Amino acid sequence: MLSRALIVGQCVAIVVAVGRNAEIDRAALLDFLVITLFAQLTAVGGALALRALGPFLERLGAWTRGAAALGVLALVTVAVAEVVLYALFELGATLEAWPEWHVSVLLRALIISAIVGALMWNYMLVYQQATTETKAQHDDRLQVLHSRIRPHFLFNSMNSVASLIRSNPELAEKALEDLADVYRVVLADARKMVPITAESQLARQYLDLEKMRLGDRLNVKWTLSNVPRSALMPSLTLQPLLENAVYHGIEPSFAGGTVTVQMWGDGEGLHIVISNPLPELSASASHRRGNQIAMANVRERLERHFGNRASLQNMEKLGNYYVKIKIPIVRGSGC
Repeated sequence: MLSRALIVGQCVAIVVAVGRNAEIDRAALLDFLVITLFAQLTAVGGALALRALGPFLERLGAWTRGAAALGVLALVTVAVAEVVLYALFELGATLEAWPEWHVSVLLRALIISAIVGALMWNYMLVYQQATTETKAQHDDRLQVLHSRIRPHFLFNSMNSVASLIRSNPELAEKALEDLADVYRVVLADARKMVPITAESQLARQYLDLEKMRLGDRLNVKWTLSNVPRSALMPSLTLQPLLENAVYHGIEPSFAGGTVTVQMWGDGEGLHIVISNPLPELSASASHRRGNQIAMANVRERLERHFGNRASLQNMEKLGNYYVKIKIPIVRGSGC
């Protein structure tokens, strides 16, 4: 806000100085310096005054708030004009502290500041409206991406429970209880980030459900190092990737395999690597497409939360499939 005010003030000073002086000489340069001093002091004073009165102005309606802001700017303009005129008198630039053209200068300064202030206020209203609309679209897109995961997650989890109902009713009952706990987290607001501990717990519960269905075919290895407990990340970041690892890496293999989750923090951010063995037989095209859809979903959500500060990479190496995530460390209060 202050930088914009300084830029606008300088632009006004240039326009006024050019309009007042037909030739560029010493007098014109001195006039430009005086006008610049006046414009910049008015811009800074107005910005600081509006900043200080911000909490009070926020309680007013849009039009009342605009009128109050213009009133504050007018008072700042008068105060700055008086100070500049008196400073010029003290420096010997004028013969009188309050010359005859004193009132005329004040009127012209008030008119210019009112016009510029009205234009700036209109710009701020349009900018705020555009920002609000952009944020609403951003939040809606996050909810859409989040909602695409929820039914898929519930469908696969219910299949896991259904497979246990006849063979092991008690285990199926426990699985349903775990699923209820997990789905309570899944239904959380997509716009909010969750502590890394909560996201890890959700991932572990999901893998426990899959372990009940796949038995010894699924092994899980967690490696954590220097992970800040207060770090935040978007919910449902790990689960879709782990689901891919189970669905594409463990299920197609008769012998199963191990899903490895590595997490560590450093000065640059939080790193997560999920790996699973590649199946003996190549996955079908539909399986590969499902893998890419989940990957694209997580990648877009990370981008919407962190911008280019986050990255998601995937690769095949030495018979294993790797997904690597890097996100900035964002700490939450009370987490």
